[in-house]
Amino acid sequence: MKQVLRLLLVLFVVTFVFSNAWADLQVGQVPPKIDLKEKLGGRLDGTPWSSDELKGKVYVLFYVDPDEADLNDETSEALRKENFPSEKFQSTAIINMAATWLPNFAISKKLKKKQETYPSTIYVRDYKKVVVKAWNIADDNSDVLAFDKEGRLIFRKDGKLTPEEIQRLLQVIRDNL
Repeated sequence: MKQVLRLLLVLFVVTFVFSNAWADLQVGQVPPKIDLKEKLGGRLDGTPWSSDELKGKVYVLFYVDPDEADLNDETSEALRKENFPSEKFQSTAIINMAATWLPNFAISKKLKKKQETYPSTIYVRDYKKVVVKAWNIADDNSDVLAFDKEGRLIFRKDGKLTPEEIQRLLQVIRDNL
């Protein structure tokens, strides 16, 4: 009986570990489709957003907890200074609205100011942690992902990028333009 229980425990652990590993969004993969609309979120103007939009250009996507909004400002500034051509490059910032105690109206007000600073960035709200769940990225953080023209992940960092990682991100973008 003990052997059977041990075997079941091992099978459970292996299944759990492998199912979580398979759920992680890995470099080279096209992520599962996500639609943020209505009660799930969407753009600042209320229109829906879909991850299917991450095609046709090189995209950098910031997935940000409002409490960590400034964590990757150096990365944002480095991208702005590069001045990549808009016909080949786009940045998107998805705000994890469920990751903070701050009221939605206050976050939305701050996002409108960010939109003025970074007018070419698409700002999107995620009210229910849809991206965290679907792509298994870090919650309560500032995550940076880059996608090639076919929508495949070419760079991923959950958390603050080091200066070296920022340079690697910029090079990955250049290589895929």
